Amino acid sequence: MLFHGTDGDGGAVDLCRVNKKELRRQRPRMQMIFQDPHSSLNPRMTVGDIVGEPLKVNRIGTSSQRIGRVTELLESVGMRRHDMRRYPHSFSGGQRQRIGIARALALRPELLIADEPVSALDVSVQGQILNLLAELREQFNLSYIFVAHNLSVVEHISTRVAVMYLGRIVETTDAESLYRTPRHPYTESLLSAVPLADPRAQRKRKRIRLEGDVPSPADPPPGCHFHPRCRYARDLCRTQAPPLRELTPGTQCACHLAEELELQGTL
Repeated sequence: MLFHGTDGDGGAVDLCRVNKKELRRQRPRMQMIFQDPHSSLNPRMTVGDIVGEPLKVNRIGTSSQRIGRVTELLESVGMRRHDMRRYPHSFSGGQRQRIGIARALALRPELLIADEPVSALDVSVQGQILNLLAELREQFNLSYIFVAHNLSVVEHISTRVAVMYLGRIVETTDAESLYRTPRHPYTESLLSAVPLADPRAQRKRKRIRLEGDVPSPADPPPGCHFHPRCRYARDLCRTQAPPLRELTPGTQCACHLAEELELQGTL
């Protein structure tokens, strides 16, 4: 993982290679939004203490300054000042997730890693949190790494998408291109399962059902990991792992047959 402009010369820093001291210096720039808003908040701490803890740990500001900052953070996610004195159990799931987002923003990060942040919420609340994340992205100039299984959510929130299968990226491109013209057979099958709002279009659509079970990541099949479930697989796919290569500017795909399938109009 690379961060740009942090090595003093405007270059990139590889976070996988830096020492512990440098990694500790970079950590405030990256924060996490957790999947479960119920278990990710300490039930023995007030909301004010939860949101203010990153400031206290990093010794930022005086006590009164931290209170002012916590107030600003809560208001930025749609909460109120007097919520600081309450405990997590008195809030709904959506409100708890807002508290978690406020905590993640405390150190003014540049990157938020959101681990399925709406999957544990009611559908009616999911839209509110997604809209909040979109607003905060513009307000604080944030970047997100948004991990999700719900492709409708991914389409709503993402500008670029990376599709993974068995721990490997098999396709990455901008969101519009991915949903319009998928290049990998696994992406094709995923998108065929997304329900459409138009009943007539849904009835005409061809659903691609994958055969077999997902292999164990601890013992993946040889060659392309997807080949046991791929309807286009050939002998080459069973013996050689395809590299993630650029097909067009901004689009990468790990499939031996990507160009051929596109020319045939199969995908």
